[in-house]
Amino acid sequence: MKTSNLGYPRIGAHRELKRACEKYWSGKISLEDLLQTGKRIRKENWTLQQQKGIDLIPSNDFSFYDHVLDTTLMVGAIPDRYKSVQEAGGHPLDLYFAMARGLQKEGLDVTAMEMTKWFDTNYHYIVPEFDKEQDFHLLSTKPIDGFIEAKALGIHTKPVLLGPVTYLLLGKEKEEGFHRISLLPKLLPVYHTLLNKLEEAGATWVQFDEPILSIDLTNEERAAIERTYEEIAEHFPSLKILLASYFGDYGNNLDTVLSLPVCALHLDLKRAPHQLDGILTSGKLNKKTSLSLGVVDGRNVWKNDFENSLRHIQKAASRLDEERVIISPSCSLLHVPNDLDLETNEQVLPKEVKDWMAFAKQKLEELEGLKRLAGTPDFRQAPLYLDNLASMQRRRKSALIHKPKVKQRMEQLGKKDYHRQSPFEKRKILQGQSLKLPLYPTTTIGSFPQTKEVRQARAMFKKGSLNEHDYIEFLKKETAKVISFQDGINIDVPVHGEFERNDMVEYFGEQLEGFAFTQNGWVQSYGSRCVKPPIIYGDVSRPKPMTVFWTSFAQSLTERPVKGMLTGPVTILQWSFVRDDQARFETCNQIALAIRDEVADLEKAGIKIIQVDEPAIREGLPLRKGDWAAYLDWAIKAFKLSSSGVKDTTQIHTHMCYSEFNDIIKNIADMDADVITIECSRSQMELLDAFYEFDYPNDIGPGVYDIHSPRVPSSDEILELLRKAEKVLPSSKLWVNPDCGLKTRGWKETKEALKVMVAAAQQMREAIEQPSH
Repeated sequence: MKTSNLGYPRIGAHRELKRACEKYWSGKISLEDLLQTGKRIRKENWTLQQQKGIDLIPSNDFSFYDHVLDTTLMVGAIPDRYKSVQEAGGHPLDLYFAMARGLQKEGLDVTAMEMTKWFDTNYHYIVPEFDKEQDFHLLSTKPIDGFIEAKALGIHTKPVLLGPVTYLLLGKEKEEGFHRISLLPKLLPVYHTLLNKLEEAGATWVQFDEPILSIDLTNEERAAIERTYEEIAEHFPSLKILLASYFGDYGNNLDTVLSLPVCALHLDLKRAPHQLDGILTSGKLNKKTSLSLGVVDGRNVWKNDFENSLRHIQKAASRLDEERVIISPSCSLLHVPNDLDLETNEQVLPKEVKDWMAFAKQKLEELEGLKRLAGTPDFRQAPLYLDNLASMQRRRKSALIHKPKVKQRMEQLGKKDYHRQSPFEKRKILQGQSLKLPLYPTTTIGSFPQTKEVRQARAMFKKGSLNEHDYIEFLKKETAKVISFQDGINIDVPVHGEFERNDMVEYFGEQLEGFAFTQNGWVQSYGSRCVKPPIIYGDVSRPKPMTVFWTSFAQSLTERPVKGMLTGPVTILQWSFVRDDQARFETCNQIALAIRDEVADLEKAGIKIIQVDEPAIREGLPLRKGDWAAYLDWAIKAFKLSSSGVKDTTQIHTHMCYSEFNDIIKNIADMDADVITIECSRSQMELLDAFYEFDYPNDIGPGVYDIHSPRVPSSDEILELLRKAEKVLPSSKLWVNPDCGLKTRGWKETKEALKVMVAAAQQMREAIEQPSH
């Protein structure tokens, strides 16, 4: 019996990669310094996994930005607009970062590639772009280099490759008249060249990630899977291929998968434990194929229930030879923090809650422990098993988890709690009379740059070296500056800047009961952006107001209506590590009630516009369409529960970013937010295609510039996007805003970009006031 890991966190235990990348981008360190940081992280990861007894250790799971973008560079699928960057010479990483972030430097000015969510996670990938005559060639040898690098350390690894079918299907056609899956015959030879070089370097196992198998595929797409792995088996009979899909079961793709000539097949038994019985009893599993049992949760922080996992392992071992059983996480450990041992402050993470948890390093230990126990006939007497059993029992019985008052309030909810008093048409008139906003009203999504000074002040306050009075005075000055700036450039609906907030989810979690936190529980969201998700361990409630003080203070500084900024219940749920002892919708409704209380208090304080952000609504969709209706029913209701307890004159906004939601636009309309702001700039307003076929009833702010790139848009770029939007939506419904919050940007580019945005909105107004003849 073997243990295998599908992937390990790549940011470093202390976010070393984040800091090195950002220093490189700002010119503070050399390329060699950045490369050495990557090398150190890879060595630490490989060495740790070797020490923890992992048999199949992954390589090529490290990335400087994104593994999908790594594949794009590897196969040479470079969009034409980056030719100027290529021709300028330099290291391939500079081209790579230009594709990820855009580039505006020394006469070069190119936009970034589109970015969207990786399946139903909060990880973002860079979307490949394909044209009809797309050419592929082996441009980057990163997977080979990584294997050789580990080999030099005495560690024989299992290179991880993003499967060619998943890679193609995650991309987009940039011209009409073809489907990207038709490019497979051109792409496969590049993979064959790569596999040949890996084989020459001494690789024996290769892991192909095809998570696209967790969604419903067409016959043509399933045929592409068959062709891919039959050709690989034919050309590379001595390579052992582990085919991995995760985030669910294989569904209607199972028969195809079971027919493939692969050495091992991975099963996600955390999301889909039922699939093991079906496969073992089907009689369709090849007698030479091993099963990789994903029994350790790669997406959540809870300690593994050994009793449950061993049940799966024993069942598989009783049907197969032990040599055909591989013990694995459910997916890559990319989605969990590095090391629970770094959590030493019991005031931040209570000892009782910490006992229920496991991070990436501890999950490696769980894999090795499960392997040992599975090989012990009387494992139920083993101290390791008994310790785990005791921990499971302590958690189930803990008084920290269950709050009768929360459950009682949930039981008292009625239909009226999920609906506004009047329909949008009436609300719009009343809000127009109250707010008196111009056509194309301008606003931002909420946050403003969190400068080094802001972060230092927060850190000093947390450490106790800055007292509360001085910290509040510092934040008041920052808030006053941002209100003054917005007034000065005539932003119609200003925001307070969120300088008091560490993160849009963590900030709220810190003020809600039922949440725990970490000091070092960082996970990668995209590129150098890392988040520290809260941990929802028990029933959720709001002891006191969370945002009223700062929003009211900002409102006192201006005559314009300041927008209150909240994070919605579905997003708080999605972007936290959620308790696994009750249904997710129950936890979500508890959060919704807490946000509802905050919305009511903001309204009482005189705030007329309140934004309840839900960027994660689309991300939370189940991967199979047959499961969508049930999820959308409770997710939309949770938003409405959080936002419907206000007067008609109070304007409710919501924001969604980096989510393809054209296919659920009717459900988005059912949220009944007065204004929705969305990401549209990287896709060049592509998301607005949905409005050609669906008459969206409420107001909308399509993002007019990309805040995830440091470049400043031109007025013409913004005007072009607004005119595209105007072809689909009447001007009376259009808002003008960036496509996301400005927290990660610098002040210089932020000021320049917002001035351009406001000027473009004014030009649009003037064009209506003075139509051409």
